[in-house]
Amino acid sequence: MAKLYFRYGAMNSGKSTSLIQVAHNYEERGQRVLVVKPGVDTKSPAVLSRISVAREVDLAVDEHTDLRAAVLAHPGVDCVLVDEAQFLTGRQVEQLFALAVTDGVPVIAYGLRSDFRTRGFPGSIRLMELAHSLEELKTICRCGRKAILNARTVGGRLTQDGDQVAIEDDGPVGYESMCGTCYLSTLGWPA
Repeated sequence: MAKLYFRYGAMNSGKSTSLIQVAHNYEERGQRVLVVKPGVDTKSPAVLSRISVAREVDLAVDEHTDLRAAVLAHPGVDCVLVDEAQFLTGRQVEQLFALAVTDGVPVIAYGLRSDFRTRGFPGSIRLMELAHSLEELKTICRCGRKAILNARTVGGRLTQDGDQVAIEDDGPVGYESMCGTCYLSTLGWPA
């Protein structure tokens, strides 16, 4: 039986780099991958890694796309790789689960677990509930400890205001991976 995998981590933990490497490994062995990316991520039409490697996206989707039907419209796919999976809807995650279980196509989804307010994204929450395998990809905080949170900065200052989704190219918005201690102390906790 094929499985649904969720590989998650804070920003800069190598999620996109890992996806690109997995795609390369499959293709090097003559197998066909389908790289999927939610269209809400407008940084680029490709999967971009912070270490300057990229991979074309085969299928850009919006919140209305039936992912199972869209993948099955591409016969001969050996594996589906999803970048920025936190932006999927819960229903789309269920469609990926069905694709793995019913159609025998492994799905590896990469994404953030939570937003800058420490709240789960709809896609990530459903992936945590349904994935056969959960794997945390790790990165470090400015203090050297393991980063688990994503802090949003505007004008260089940490904020908890704004929409859940704000792509870095939307203006003076930045993100930093942080451990819980640095995240809370930057917010002024304990107060």
